[in-house]
Amino acid sequence: MDALSLIKQTALALMNGQLRAAGDPHRPCWHLAPSVGLLNDPNGFIQHNGRYHLFYQWNPLACDHGRKCWGHWQSDDLLHWHHQPVALLPGDDFDSHGCYSGSAVVENDKITLVYTGNVKFTDGSRTAYQCLAQENASGEYDKLGPVLPLPAGYSGHVRDPKVWRHHQQWYMVLGARDLHDQGKVLLLRSDDLRSWQLQGEIAGSRLNGIGDFGYMWECPDLFRLADRELLICCPQGLAAEPERYLNVYQAGYLCGELDYATARFSHGEFHELDAGFEFYAPQTTLAEDGRRLLVAWMGVPEQDESYQPTVRYGWLHTMTCLRELTLHAGRLYQQPARELQQLRGAATRWQGPAAEAPQLEIDSAELLLRPHGPFSARFGDGMQLSWDGERLCLSRHNLRSGEPEQRYWRGELQQLQLLFDRSSVEIFINQGEAVMSSRYFPCRSPRLFLSGDAPLALQHWPLNAVMIE
Repeated sequence: MDALSLIKQTALALMNGQLRAAGDPHRPCWHLAPSVGLLNDPNGFIQHNGRYHLFYQWNPLACDHGRKCWGHWQSDDLLHWHHQPVALLPGDDFDSHGCYSGSAVVENDKITLVYTGNVKFTDGSRTAYQCLAQENASGEYDKLGPVLPLPAGYSGHVRDPKVWRHHQQWYMVLGARDLHDQGKVLLLRSDDLRSWQLQGEIAGSRLNGIGDFGYMWECPDLFRLADRELLICCPQGLAAEPERYLNVYQAGYLCGELDYATARFSHGEFHELDAGFEFYAPQTTLAEDGRRLLVAWMGVPEQDESYQPTVRYGWLHTMTCLRELTLHAGRLYQQPARELQQLRGAATRWQGPAAEAPQLEIDSAELLLRPHGPFSARFGDGMQLSWDGERLCLSRHNLRSGEPEQRYWRGELQQLQLLFDRSSVEIFINQGEAVMSSRYFPCRSPRLFLSGDAPLALQHWPLNAVMIE
């Protein structure tokens, strides 16, 4: 399908599908979701001249992973988002099978997008180009074409460029799969964004003492935080363990020091970024006020996506809430962006034995819990959270099989902050020490049911809706 035909079909999909999608009882009140079709990775997250831009992988024509475009939202406050013209459409020789994920930088006071052009051949093989597109006077983006072909020694799976400026030069990390089916992260350097030199592999399977660790590392993002370098990445192919690596694919980070001169990244062990059911492809940006902000796709590739009930309404997936990142003793903490507090309605406060707590509405709500012993919480008829004094367990029924499934966290529990939005819950543990992000699909107007003899204190706020315009 050429670009013009895709534009026509997208307009038709929006005209036919928006009312149906808006009528879904599981449609979020304040999370970002596609108007129609499928959303996945956040792309090009950046703040420029006080305004936030968030691009995203979008298939407007169906709830599947074909025809990947770049949608575009814009915001002045991280709360109220406005649709912008679609930034990238596939169809050129260098991105014929999709404008895949990437990032954004500011060059000459204009936003420049750096993305992967995906090309598939009739014999089943594929290749990838790293491409540029630049903002024009009308706020749209003109493709500048490829600036980097497939590097020698790697399969056609090289993608997801994240670019930043360091000491007057541009640097890029790329996710890659080598010819031995080992996942890698590549570091490249450029003077002008157009001509790139490969500096080496800075992380990946069988590197830096990690051992075998997956066949592909997607969505890398390298940034400095509290005098350390953090490399976020998404290894594919990790074997599940009893209480971690339980999703089909993982998202996590490495903390260490990058030597730009030698392209060596000395780092510690891999830590999962999220212990819930749905979290993938996170991307960060440095805000103008100095905060490092993160957003991720609240989904996982190939993880029962087509069984989500929103497909019946013609849309699929949401983003996570916006999060602020800090580093404490080498561990990454995530907390909801402070702007989200503006959505709070009137507060309810209560304390006493868990079983005597009021049944509070959680359709769109924030909840702060301070437990003083084991307890259990049921979210409508869709999900349950239990704490036994040593382990936190999040449970739901699998949408495909109907069988129970669980995710876990262990530690010393002091506080839980839960953000609910129709069909999602994000659970921030101990002020961001860990997070459990998940979709669930409860009955209408779900309520919180607490049980247990131990005392707890809670605060509850309804959260107001925010329209995407």
